[in-house]
Amino acid sequence: MASALKFIAIVPAAGVGKRMQANCPKQYLRINNETILSHTVMRLLNHPLISQVIVALGTDDQYFAESQLAHHKDIIRVNGGTERVNSVLNGLKAVNRDKYPWVLVHDAARPCVSHQDIDKLITQCLSNDYGGILATPVRDTMKRGICTEGDSSSIESTVEREQLWHALTPQMYKTDELTLAIEQALENSLKITDEASAIEQANLPSLLVSASSENIKITHPNDLALAEFYLNKQAKS
Repeated sequence: MASALKFIAIVPAAGVGKRMQANCPKQYLRINNETILSHTVMRLLNHPLISQVIVALGTDDQYFAESQLAHHKDIIRVNGGTERVNSVLNGLKAVNRDKYPWVLVHDAARPCVSHQDIDKLITQCLSNDYGGILATPVRDTMKRGICTEGDSSSIESTVEREQLWHALTPQMYKTDELTLAIEQALENSLKITDEASAIEQANLPSLLVSASSENIKITHPNDLALAEFYLNKQAKS
């Protein structure tokens, strides 16, 4: 893959990951003796077109300073916010926009993203001149539920899955457009769940770039073993 541009990535990592039921934030759990955050950030930095990574951390983060990432010359630390969107915005404010007209945003808990998928995302965004996200099509039958008592729900209806996609990361957009879209959404108290949702609210186009299902997000304890399996498989290949 050839490109005259270099890219910067933002990794929001200020969350605590309560669903992991761990005694530390999930990004600092270890796989093969490295933290999830380290796997993720180094996967990005090892891509030939990504020259810097901005990591947005909680103000009370006590783990990053002890990690191998703390003194890396190509890693910039910024303070995270109360929500993911605030962390991303803080990261965007630290971007040199003249040097990096495009930015990628990637979840801290997605260490298994492949360079091939990042290549596809960059290539398609540049060729279309607008941003997009990695995604996988929904394969299972989808149900809309109604909350009932306790942890259970009842089925309300079956949802047509033909045009449904699982949104993954990285998500890549023009730096100025994403910054403005997020700022406008926050000013209007709109719910922003990922970068694409801010772009949608700004009525801007966004690509769906088909990606590998191995790009999982570590959310529950069982995900650790699956991520380890994928990382070991990728290392062998």
